[in-house]
Amino acid sequence: MFKINKVQAHCDIPCKVYDPSVIQYSALSIVRFIDLMNEEINDAEMNSSNIAQLSRLVTVKEQHAKEVKNEVSTIWGDYFKEPQISKHPEIHQLVHEIMQLASKCKQETRRENGVELLKKINKFTEIFWETKGIQTEKKYAPYPPELVIVCPILKSV
Repeated sequence: MFKINKVQAHCDIPCKVYDPSVIQYSALSIVRFIDLMNEEINDAEMNSSNIAQLSRLVTVKEQHAKEVKNEVSTIWGDYFKEPQISKHPEIHQLVHEIMQLASKCKQETRRENGVELLKKINKFTEIFWETKGIQTEKKYAPYPPELVIVCPILKSV
């Protein structure tokens, strides 16, 4: 009836459901995929199976970098309003740095870029939860690459 081809949103209702854990997971995944790519290149001969595996790793790494950019821009653009921005004016520069690092992670295979991306995302996460009055703590992710992530301290049931 309406011939709508494609619809996407998160969401302009607004739903008030925002959580930076998705971008942390994506950043951890980027580092992990870079590690796996380097292992694949260093440990294996480049036959068709290994090239196919490397291609999959690159593709998924880039998908996660794109997801970082999408989710960060959504939280920054939809959640952060005047009260949060006044309290954290550095958020604009931080988001720009995250976007630039996510692009570098797509373009390159340097692990340092992924680690730096996660550090910036952790700072973004701290600011986000602080604006909601929720304390955070730093923990090691329980899976490779076992890097530090910022976690909200949730209320007990």
